[in-house]
Amino acid sequence: MKTTGKLTLILIIAAIAAFLPSASPTGAQEGQMIETQETAEASATEAPLFVIYEDGKWGYIDATGEVVIPPQFDAAWPFSEGLAVVRIGDWETGKHGCIDRSGQYVINPQSGAVGSFSEGLAFIVIGGKWGYIDKTGQIVIEPQFDWAGDFSQGLARVRAGDIFTGKYGYVDRAGHYVIDSRFDEAGDFSEGLARVQIEGIYGYMDRTGQYVIYPQFSQAGDFSEGLAPVEIGDRYGYIDRTWQVVINPQFDDASDFSEGLARVRIGDKDGYIDRTGQYVINPQFNEARSFSEGLANVRIGDLYTGKWGYIDRTGHYVINPQFDSVGDFSEGLASVRIGNEWGYIDKTGEFVWGPANWPEPMS
Repeated sequence: MKTTGKLTLILIIAAIAAFLPSASPTGAQEGQMIETQETAEASATEAPLFVIYEDGKWGYIDATGEVVIPPQFDAAWPFSEGLAVVRIGDWETGKHGCIDRSGQYVINPQSGAVGSFSEGLAFIVIGGKWGYIDKTGQIVIEPQFDWAGDFSQGLARVRAGDIFTGKYGYVDRAGHYVIDSRFDEAGDFSEGLARVQIEGIYGYMDRTGQYVIYPQFSQAGDFSEGLAPVEIGDRYGYIDRTWQVVINPQFDDASDFSEGLARVRIGDKDGYIDRTGQYVINPQFNEARSFSEGLANVRIGDLYTGKWGYIDRTGHYVINPQFDSVGDFSEGLASVRIGNEWGYIDKTGEFVWGPANWPEPMS
């Protein structure tokens, strides 16, 4: 599918190039899931921080545009579960660590790549192998995989072998395989199911590795809000968890549901449907993305000269198309670019930081 597969991995891109279904949880797993949920809820109550770039260094501001952590890092990533990954030094020889919201190191800079925390663990890359650390920086799963993703619903995707011929499986928080590496492609668990591919055909399995929906689709997205987009024949529709087609195949492309609506494409135009398959916003945009915090970014015009703006759930512009590139709204702000200058806007379209000449914000 053109736009539905999402790798939730927050990762140093250079590191990637360089190192080129619902079973009841056990008591221990249940406790760990509750713990990570409480951690996430605690983080959600804290005021958000946003990455900025100034005078060649990265730092953080709050939602009002006030500098909270002065620019001092050579690279910085968004906060996740109360910690943010930062780098000191260049891509090849720099060291990565994790800071808290005061800017203090919780995990001192060290060699190798580090990912953002998810469910209390973050991947690391040491000597070309991937493992996991906890929030104290202790290795809890020894580096042993050829690639590893974020934890989602208690399991993480890992790969044995190279990116072209390797196979994907799933491990638990102890690093034990729950589902052996046997898939050509695999997605994170979402709503208790994971999208997996064998020999070009997609299906869905539960957390025990049992198929809930056997491989039969040439393309498929993740389950979200109870439905998943799949390609049947040469058109996209939506199925539910019981294998039933809920929205008949009729679209040229389709994305996961978000906030009750899903982006779909007819010909060369994008619009939005509800869970019954009815158009809420007719296809009219050259490109559109999923709703986030009540707004969706849409493009009018071609890929090179078109402009981006934001619409509400009725399809009305809240922020008129004027940007050359945009991000989704997250915690009240969105990153936007005009020419070579990036900044953050609020939901009224007013800049709270920038615009200024800086690299694309880390995501």
